[in-house]
Amino acid sequence: MRNRLVLSALLTTLLIVVAVLGAGAAGGATGATGVSLRACGPVQYEGSGAPSALIVSDLPLDGDSRQRSIQMNTAIELVLKGADWKAGSTTVGFQACDDSSPKTGLWTKAICQANAKAYAADPSVLAVIGTYNSGCAEVEIPILGNAPGGGVAMVSPGNTAICLTESSPECAGGTPKSLYPKAHNYARVVPNDAYQGAGLASFAKGEGVKRAYVLYAGGDPTSLGQAHTFRGAATKSGIKVVGFAAWNPKASSYTALMEKAAKAEPDAVLLAGLIEENGARLIKDKVAVLGPNPGAVKLLAPDGFAQQSTIDLAGPASKGMFASVPGLVPQELKGPGKALVSELKTTVEGPVELYAPYAGQAAELVLGALSGASGSRAAVISAVAHAKVKNGITGSFDILPSGDPSIGPITISRAGSTFAPRKVIKPSAALVAAARKG
Repeated sequence: MRNRLVLSALLTTLLIVVAVLGAGAAGGATGATGVSLRACGPVQYEGSGAPSALIVSDLPLDGDSRQRSIQMNTAIELVLKGADWKAGSTTVGFQACDDSSPKTGLWTKAICQANAKAYAADPSVLAVIGTYNSGCAEVEIPILGNAPGGGVAMVSPGNTAICLTESSPECAGGTPKSLYPKAHNYARVVPNDAYQGAGLASFAKGEGVKRAYVLYAGGDPTSLGQAHTFRGAATKSGIKVVGFAAWNPKASSYTALMEKAAKAEPDAVLLAGLIEENGARLIKDKVAVLGPNPGAVKLLAPDGFAQQSTIDLAGPASKGMFASVPGLVPQELKGPGKALVSELKTTVEGPVELYAPYAGQAAELVLGALSGASGSRAAVISAVAHAKVKNGITGSFDILPSGDPSIGPITISRAGSTFAPRKVIKPSAALVAAARKG
């Protein structure tokens, strides 16, 4: 009996695989009932009839980034609603999926793999909007690229790691080339970390910083990469990097680490990592040892700290710290971007998060790609790769052959009760190149 049950299960699995491959080989979606995965919510659709195609988002919906991701999903829904849930003649549904662990709030390789495999196996999924975390994207890109039907397009509103699209001395495992065994199925609507590192260094120089101590989250390659880009650009700018060390995200105290940094006499500390990586404790201990952020030792951080939860969790210790984001903050957007931000203000809780409009831009780009694709995954990938956005939510830009946007402004914001924009920087090509070399 056991053998017969095993054989029956194997036959059932084989039939499912054949059905998926057959649908993919046919090159189109057959109806969107939703990705069957615990990490995914219900299909959202308010158009007529039923959706024939599906866009899924892949974002961290647990932990400290939950509110930011909810806002990003809301922005995607608003863009779809504005398009009447259609792209050309294709009716489009939306499904929000979670790539984070309920225990830690952080992405995991196992979750990202499972998610990508589920998207690839559902022929109605024609595009993925995500991820936020670059490490998760590195896991998902090749799985989606090998999906039936020519692969699944992936457009990120938040990935910044250089090695997803461009070569750099820090790239490991043959990236970025190794991520694309077939078609180049990935693009992003934010500039990469070379721009962010250059922008932070340029800003620090303008603020009179001469000596910087660089800290990064241990065990996180993306955080290490951001630390390298800042170090490369800072050195090029004439800032001396007087320390370069990892923090343990599981530590209960960083007093000793900050005391060590104090001995190097920096006038700025850079935190490369995520607020989820015990960032609030890190900020509090920095202030306890090195003084308030508007004082003699400034506190700088890239986008992993540029969210309201940083202020909420770190409290008064966050006041005066500077955080960068790749692109423009909501307050700086004009035209369609300003309109989306106004709509978000009436829909979401708290201030509009910095990446919400970029999620809307990713959705807008994907809808444009879907409009002429006739349900073909391969055609969507091609359309994304050749996209030219005019007067979009985040401005006008082209998708370059690398998958990066053709514009690279960096906004520096200062923490108070919220993050308020301080300066928009367009770093020079020379400084970006120095950041990329680390």
